[in-house]
Amino acid sequence: MFSAIDYGQNNQDVLKDTLVSSDTIQMPKINLDSIHFKATNEMLDENLYWEIIEKSLKETSNQEDQEIYLTTELERLSPKEMIGFRLRTDKLLFDSYTSNLWCANYIISNGGADDGFDYFRCWLISRGKEAYYKTLENPDYLVNLVDNESKTYDFEGFWYVGNNAFKEVTDKEAEAYIDYENFKTTDENYPILDFNWNVDEPQTMEKVCPVLFKKFIKK
Repeated sequence: MFSAIDYGQNNQDVLKDTLVSSDTIQMPKINLDSIHFKATNEMLDENLYWEIIEKSLKETSNQEDQEIYLTTELERLSPKEMIGFRLRTDKLLFDSYTSNLWCANYIISNGGADDGFDYFRCWLISRGKEAYYKTLENPDYLVNLVDNESKTYDFEGFWYVGNNAFKEVTDKEAEAYIDYENFKTTDENYPILDFNWNVDEPQTMEKVCPVLFKKFIKK
């Protein structure tokens, strides 16, 4: 934006040189040192968070495109908000670290490693607010989100879109600007789960997720 400029005859050539096609303009990197950006534990507003997710679902049809779309959208936010997106994601991952949901994931994926459960929950969050909260309330809700064949549902890249956007815009690592002293809902602080199901006792899994069990396991 131009302001307080004397557009006299002598400025016409300068103005012509200045007004270039927006397609050729590259936004400069943000110098975090110049704006005194401090480590933060502030999560992005949850409503804004889910709005961004919902927009990505409307505008894309596969994970690769969704990841690119999310990163691009996050680059429009402030550096602090980019960090906040990552922290909100970590909080949602923390809240969904439950025995019941792990059982549901095991059933629909026919087993899975520990990391698989993390990436499964990333996938679940990427499906939007309604999918996330209804699944937390009742893991059998997943029957509305998955295909008819047992397979792995994961989205590892989703976990890092906030960090990637921050790196792209600032050329700095996001981890250095997260206040871990005051942000505790991270994977390092997951609770020890008291599992109410056992793969060697299928009936315990059926009790947790009867609909999913019937669809994917019970003959």
